[in-house]
Amino acid sequence: INAEYGEFQTFQHYFKRINLSTRPMSPSRPSSPNFNGKWKLDNSENFDPFLKDCDIGLIKRQAVKILPSEHHIEQEGDRMSVRVMAPGRSGKTQEYQVGEKFSETEINGENSEVQTEWEGETKIRELHRTESFEYLLVRELQDEETMVLHLESTKGTKAKRVYKKIK
Repeated sequence: INAEYGEFQTFQHYFKRINLSTRPMSPSRPSSPNFNGKWKLDNSENFDPFLKDCDIGLIKRQAVKILPSEHHIEQEGDRMSVRVMAPGRSGKTQEYQVGEKFSETEINGENSEVQTEWEGETKIRELHRTESFEYLLVRELQDEETMVLHLESTKGTKAKRVYKKIK
């Protein structure tokens, strides 16, 4: 068993456990999705139960529900820079190469290791692992104007956050 994925042998074993597609993923993208731009949260589904599964306290969950969110993305090939913005917060920036790992601070203040992979032509999978919880985020470009973040906890709770491109 590969210690890198804990009880799971590979990244795909983790996805299989939480009933997500296990089709092979490639560290290099097969085509050219364009995530560049500023994206504003349009709607959110089942986000509070997802956050609760990740042991996020009530006050932070309430704040996240009422604050608008934006993702400012700069992409150059497999290189991503994602700045998450919300009023009253300094924001956070994720800088990474798809197919590699990066570290970030989660909403609860814990440090996480994030493994990234391309899936198909329009999706990036991110497996977030902290000492107390794990979750999967799939960033999908549905069309030139719509980006969707699909989230799933290890308990099976699924959430969706839909962002529209700001003109």
